[in-house]
Amino acid sequence: MSWTNSKNTDLVERAQAVIPMGMYGHQSVLLLPDDYPQFFRRAKGVHLWDVDGNRYLDFLCGYGPNLFGYGDPEIDDAYIAQLREGDTMTGPGEVMVELAEAMVGLIAHADWAMFCKNGTDATTMALMIARNHTGRNTVVLARGAYHGAAPWCTPLKKGVAPGDRANQVFYDYNDVESLEAAVREAGDDLAAIFASPIKHDTFVDQELPDPAYARRARELCDERGALLIVDDVRAGFRLARDSSWSLVGVKPDLSSWGKAIANGHPISALLGADICRMAAATIYATGSYWFSAAPMAAALKTLARIRDTDYLERTQALGRRLREGLDESAARHGLALRQTGPAELPLIMVDDDPTLAKGYFWTQALMKRGVYFHPWHNMFICAAMTEADIDFAVEAADEAFKLLKAAGPLEAPAKLGFMNQMLDH
Repeated sequence: MSWTNSKNTDLVERAQAVIPMGMYGHQSVLLLPDDYPQFFRRAKGVHLWDVDGNRYLDFLCGYGPNLFGYGDPEIDDAYIAQLREGDTMTGPGEVMVELAEAMVGLIAHADWAMFCKNGTDATTMALMIARNHTGRNTVVLARGAYHGAAPWCTPLKKGVAPGDRANQVFYDYNDVESLEAAVREAGDDLAAIFASPIKHDTFVDQELPDPAYARRARELCDERGALLIVDDVRAGFRLARDSSWSLVGVKPDLSSWGKAIANGHPISALLGADICRMAAATIYATGSYWFSAAPMAAALKTLARIRDTDYLERTQALGRRLREGLDESAARHGLALRQTGPAELPLIMVDDDPTLAKGYFWTQALMKRGVYFHPWHNMFICAAMTEADIDFAVEAADEAFKLLKAAGPLEAPAKLGFMNQMLDH
């Protein structure tokens, strides 16, 4: 079947009449290349089908939640069985205690767990708990890092009052001197240091954490009586079966989780150490659907799969296969990629492409050949993928490289000006 987008185009036009700009957030029509599908009909395993019937091998994985494949029968059966018994009730089901026990059992630094719906919920609770625990206000954060979409952390400037961003000091990720300077500026008001598990900012190369930087963040919190918060919403269980900073031997006081913990069912979590248990118990944070039992059942089944299978080693091997195949293909056409970050959580951008024109062209060509890549956001390897899936993606990329090489000079995407205007970085 040849690629078509007539139904998607019609839906976009209809949406513009009843939804601001027809789409918002990370799927905004102002952020993705032209012709990218905005509306999808179904998903199964490693594939998406848009409303026009086009099928894609999906390397966005729902922007991260899809770890074991869309519609995994065992995980979905657990969700459905609990749904039939009771989901959003006046109070939680017993599965909430079971899930808390499972997460505390898996994560070395955790003594307790709280559950919510989105990553923003979890990071905002972490902020509140740190301020409650310390009686201070100032938080130190890495410049350009993403910690959610609430006013205190959203990457967009629109609709945010200066007071929403008060009591924040910024440092450069992996830069110990910059971190120390930010902590000095916070002074006696330091409540917490926020850290992403890796540098996974958009538009820029990813970086693994320097162990010296991670250890210094821990030391500074201990010296100042502040809390260390690792935001594992995006990378949680993608890099390790423990907190991502277990790989550098550093335990946070709080860690936020989401995305993959229930394989696409809506739930997130905040895990913490005993030191801040009372502070967690005495904030007020809740939501009408935070105690829903069915996503907790799905999460419990997902955690068992994380604990008992070789999913992590397989996604790492598949990520390396993709990275090597793409590099070889690009070189055959006299091109180069910048592939940064862990292979299982890759950011893949065309090199020597300051305007993103090459990246937009290349990812559009991939999309029309059945491979869904993103031009500037990190992607995810799904444990349901196979070597054949990776080879299919590399073959499609080779065809897209050939078209890119033949295209000659390209104009910068018109959307780039909007993005630069809207984003802090």
